This record gives sequence, structure tokens and C-alpha cells, in this order.
Amino acid sequence: MTDLPTPRGTLTPDRPLADLTWLRVGGPARALFQPADEDDLAAFLAALDPSIAVFPMGVGSNLIVRDGGLDAVVIRLGRAFNGIRVEGDRVIAGAAALDAHVARRAAEAGRDLTFLRTIPGAIGGAVRMNAGCYGSYVADHLVEARAITRSGERVTLSAADLDFRYRQSTLPDGWVLVEATFHAEAGDPQELADRMADQLAKRDETQPTKDRTAGSTFRNPAGFSSTGRDDDTHELKAWKVIDDAGMRGATRGGAQMSPKHSNFLVNTGGATAADLEGLGEEVRKRVFQNSGISLQWEVIRVGDPAPSA
Repeated sequence: MTDLPTPRGTLTPDRPLADLTWLRVGGPARALFQPADEDDLAAFLAALDPSIAVFPMGVGSNLIVRDGGLDAVVIRLGRAFNGIRVEGDRVIAGAAALDAHVARRAAEAGRDLTFLRTIPGAIGGAVRMNAGCYGSYVADHLVEARAITRSGERVTLSAADLDFRYRQSTLPDGWVLVEATFHAEAGDPQELADRMADQLAKRDETQPTKDRTAGSTFRNPAGFSSTGRDDDTHELKAWKVIDDAGMRGATRGGAQMSPKHSNFLVNTGGATAADLEGLGEEVRKRVFQNSGISLQWEVIRVGDPAPSA
């Protein structure tokens, strides 16, 4: 690893990534870097050859790493980046803080970020992807986010700077989010806790939460998340058009579109990244043939296919 800077944190060459993703697939990264703190991260990025790709990775809840691995330095933030504090109507969370933990901590302080409770993953990914649920999105609450650029510069970004859209932001590749500040309305802690309990019960009833999945596989064609309300329309929901195309329960190798919720791609055991991505592409093909709708991936796919035998 002579081409990489020497940090204070942990730098592991040729680190397999499968065990760091919820789907448990994928080849190795060029290196995995776990910075000791913000100073360590900024110094490492400033010293890193600009030609070397950088890929920030959270808890791997929305990710397929292809079987040939990823020719990049993968940056995974740890304990130094998972703090949560509440200051008045502001909730400040480190990028490695789990969405669910932020929702709970806010509720305990009488602040409403309940929409985060059932979103898998950490705050960094939630901001980058403008995560949302039950009609609320990160864009509705974000005040500002702090990041470190690919060249090691520290920047503070407003919601406008990130230009949020449905399931996306304009955060440049290689920039690493380190902290986000949210505005949160006041609420009764017990009422907020009860609401989150109801959301969890509904999620467990309708989604394969005990299986190896990466959450929702495709974005809703309608361009918005489920609201959870009784009057919610399903006509342009991804699961509905997948059902209409006859792909609920479809399989390829160890991959399956969940029989419980057809917009969830499942590793039933022994799936490769190629199985999962291949099944997803077959779903996209069948949906387009059936309805003329071109589904867009919500799960992030990175890396190279396995070398041909």
C-alpha cells in the first residue's frame, strides 16, 4: 500500500466487503479506511493521489458491491462519527449515527424525526439519498450538513446546496458527509414513541425485515414515497408494477424478489452480486414490457463484475 497515505486510523488493503453489506455479496475494495476522527479523514483525503477513487460507505444497507470488487478506497466512519445531540429545535447527528437511533434520541427529547425510525442505514446515506418515509424526507428537515471534500477541505452545505430530489442529492462523488443538522418540530415523547412503534409494526407486517435485503430495490415511478395514509395511491408504486408484471417471488440463483413485498430483493442464501443485479435487471425488463415504465434502481450498485473464467 505504498501508494496510499499512512493515517492514524485503520487502513486495510484488499478488504472483502461482502460482510459489510446487508446483502452479504461483493468482492474486495482496493482498501478500507476507517478514520480515527475528522482530522484524520481530512488529512488522508488531502494526501491521497487524486487519481484514486474514493467511495464513502455507511452500514451497507442500500448497496450491491459487484463480485469483482471495487477499485477504490472505501471510507467507513466509526464511533467518532456517531454522536447525537439535541439543541433546542435542532438535532445534530454524526454521519455514522443510525437513522433509527437519531429518531429515538430526538423523540426522547420531545422532537419529531419519527420518519427516520424505519429507514435502514445511517445518517450520511440518508442525507446523500434524501431518504424518506411516510411522506417526509430529509430535505424537509435538513438545516445543514458538514462534509469533507475529495481534496480534504471541510465544507458546510445547506439543503439548497444539495439540491435534493426524490432519492438523490447533488453531493459530489468522493465527498464524505460527517455531520448533519436537522430542524425537528416539538412533540410529546410518549406520542412520538407510540407512533414509531406503530410504524415498526406496520413495517414488520408488510416487509421481509428478517431476510437479507437492501431495502426498497427500485424507486417509485410516481416520484414519492408511501405516505402510510389510508388514501395513499398505489398505481405508480414500484411493488405494484412489479406485481403486475408477474415478478413477485421471481428467482435467479440465490436471489429472489420477496414474496412478502415484491420491491425487496432478497439473498436467500448463496446469491452472488451477479444473481441479484441480474434478477433486478430482468424485473426492469419485464415491467417495461408490461407497462412501458422504466424502473430506476434505488439500491446503489458499485464495482466490477467477476472476471470471466
